[in-house]
Parts: sequence; structure tokens; C-alpha cells
Amino acid sequence: MRCDYFDATVCRSCALMGQPYEEQLAGKEAHCRHLLAEHPALAWLPPVRSPESGFRNKAKMVVGGTADAPAVGILDATGHVVDLRRCGLHTPAIRAALPRLAAFVTTARLAPYDVASRRGELKYLLVTESPDGELMVRFVCRSTEPLARLRKHLPALLAEVPALRVASLNVQPEHKAVLEGDREIPLTAQESLPMRLDDVVLHLRPQSFFQTNTTVARAVYRQAREWVDELAPRTLWDLYCGVGGFALHCAAPGRDVVGIETSVEAVASAEQSRAEAGLAGVRFEAADATAFALAHPDGPGLVVVNPPRRGIGADLAGWLEASTVQHVLYSSCNAESLARDLRAMPSLVPVRGRVLDMFPQTTHYEVVVLLRRVSAAGSTVAA
Repeated sequence: MRCDYFDATVCRSCALMGQPYEEQLAGKEAHCRHLLAEHPALAWLPPVRSPESGFRNKAKMVVGGTADAPAVGILDATGHVVDLRRCGLHTPAIRAALPRLAAFVTTARLAPYDVASRRGELKYLLVTESPDGELMVRFVCRSTEPLARLRKHLPALLAEVPALRVASLNVQPEHKAVLEGDREIPLTAQESLPMRLDDVVLHLRPQSFFQTNTTVARAVYRQAREWVDELAPRTLWDLYCGVGGFALHCAAPGRDVVGIETSVEAVASAEQSRAEAGLAGVRFEAADATAFALAHPDGPGLVVVNPPRRGIGADLAGWLEASTVQHVLYSSCNAESLARDLRAMPSLVPVRGRVLDMFPQTTHYEVVVLLRRVSAAGSTVAA
């Protein structure tokens, strides 16, 4: 992939830009294998490729300039916004929508927020595309001052961008690098975006998280389902469950599945998906993953963890190590914290692993590993 922004040194976010994709993928797999080299029983599956461009289903765009001439992109070192509305990482539908959204900023007289003067309203445009090509747009503003204008001009935007299904105003009043605030005001009747992955539909509400690469997210869930169905646990926890991706993909008749997530919005999304799918054996709860585990001395047969980059941490790793849990499926976006967590769980041995290239053109990637409990003598404990 070539990028005019990168070549002009306007944006250097993609550290591997210009490197042949095969080299990128091989380097990521080598990096991950090196970090987990102390686990000789780990059998590696072939890495999962991604499209080199047009894969990113979410645009997090800072808005700068003026209402008459808005810039949509990223902040440079001086605090000015560099316009990146043609970024090749975004899906074609998002790239097509960004110029129209920039024009809407002018039409609705949405004054971009200026960091230096602390004036203006519109801080970010957050755009997400579903696998079916539908869009969600969130206007992150300092206050509700633009609300009436957003509502007045939204019908014209819906006509201009037919794929737009969900729109909202997020209020983020603080002068600091925080992407969004707690308050979300719906602008459309539809408040969630259906994310269809194979036979599972995940509902994405405005303050919920979804993987930024739909192709690779689908592969992650397929891999998880394959491993879980092979083991056929009667009970499963999905910790850090987000909108319920792992829980809903791993649901099966006779299997009791619990998803735990701190985000109330994400849990609401997961519950909506569960209800539509009619999965009586699945439930979700808004709670801290570690606190939930520590409150339950008797764990399930299998635990899925999909933590943020910091990993699961010493407390949860210690609980898993001391528990009766037979298998753990660990999905990680940071192999360094994964390696650290594995050292804290010596009784849970990684036996299968796979690198999935969630973030082409960067050094980041996803890795999933399957852990199996072994006895003190080193033999596998029966599931």
C-alpha cells in the first residue's frame, strides 16, 4: 500500500507503510513467537491475513479549522488538525462519507473546537461502518449548544448519505484528551448498528466497542468458536466481553454462558443481540471482570478473556491459576502483556496459538491462544 499522506510526511501513524505486506505479516508472527518462545507445547496455526487497505471500519477524526473550512483528521505536534479525510485505511464507505460530513459541519454551523483558545464546539467525528455497509456517526461536542442545528439539518444529511442509520451527539465538556463523554443524545430513531458476522448479529450502540477490522474480527470469532465447540464446555465465562462477540459466537444448546463487561452500553448491546437470537443460556452483567471472578470461587469449565492492552493483570491471573478452570481462551492485542500474564499462570499451558493481522501497516496485531490446565506432574488434566 502507498499513502500520499505518509510520503509527504503529513502523517506517520502507520510505521510499516511501504513495507511489503508479506514482510509485515512475517515480522508480526516472528515477534509473537519470540515473546512466547518459553512455551514449547504451543502449536502455531498459520497467521490470518487482512486486506492491506480499506479495512478500518471506524474513523476517529479530530475536527479543526473553521465552520466554513473544516479540517477532519489528526492533531499534529503543534496542535493543528491535519486533514486526512482520504486516508486509505478506512473503508470505501467511510471515505465517501467524510467529505459529506465535512460539508455538514459548514451547513449546520458546527464551530470546530480550538484547543489553544478553548473555544468552539465540535471536537470529533466518530464514524463506524457495519458489515452490511450501514453507518453510525457520532458528533462529539463540548456542550449541547449545537443540538437544535444538528436536528434541523440531519434530514438533509440522511438524504446525502443514504447509508447513515444511527446518529448521536456525545457531550464531552472537559479540556483534555478524552475521546468521548458519558452523555449520549440520540439524533435518529435507530440507536444501534447491527454488526452481522456470519450467523451472529452483534448490536453496536454509540458507546460500545467493536474491533476495527471486520474481516479479522470475523476470523477471531470463528477460531474461538472452533476451539470452544471442540472442547464442548458446559459452562463458559466471557470476561471483558464488550458487545458479547465471544459469548454469542460460543453459545450452544446446553451450554451456560456468562458475559462480563464494565460498560453499561456494551452490556445493553449484548443483551439486545442475545434477546433477538433467542439464546436462553446466555446472560450478560455489567461488572468488573476481576471482581466478578474473585467473587466466584467455583469457576466455569472454560474462560474467554479479551482484555485491553494492559492484559488481565496479577489478580485475575492469580485467580485463574488457583481455580478449577480447565481451559482459557486468551485473545490479546498486546503479546507483551500476554506473555507476562502467562508467566503468572504456569498451570495453564498454551497449546495452540494464532496471529491475526488486525492492524496492517502498523506493528500491532491480535493473537489468540488456547490454554489447557496441566497437573503438577505436567500431564493434561481431563476437561
